Amino acid sequence: MTQKTRVLFICTANAARSQMAEGLLRAKYGSRYDAFSAGTRKTKVSTRAIAVMQEIGIDISHHRSKTIEDLGGVSFDLAVTLCDNARAICPVVSGAKKTIHCGFPDPHLTRGREEEILNGYRDVRDRIASWINETLGKPTPQ
Repeated sequence: MTQKTRVLFICTANAARSQMAEGLLRAKYGSRYDAFSAGTRKTKVSTRAIAVMQEIGIDISHHRSKTIEDLGGVSFDLAVTLCDNARAICPVVSGAKKTIHCGFPDPHLTRGREEEILNGYRDVRDRIASWINETLGKPTPQ
């Protein structure tokens, strides 16, 4: 049995983008990847992120917000910063063999009525899903 590739997704608060990325990678490619998420600071998982993930059949309601320090001692094959702030704070993640950046807008900054705000979360969720499919979903060469 081959060992799974360990991927850490990082954003500022570990509330939405990194949580959605962790859930998406685990749900779509969990046979190949162990997915983790963390933030540069700890808050709580966004109820809106939980809601838009449930819409596509992925339950992240059991996730908790954690910091990179909370994962100290865990090694990763890949760390992905999902916002410019996280990239500035963690240009290289110690414990990760490789760190890359792919920034997505902060859905928390979406303004408007509740449905418009949820659409902002859906848009970010779908962008992250597309990036995961294009970047990590391809079969690994043997």
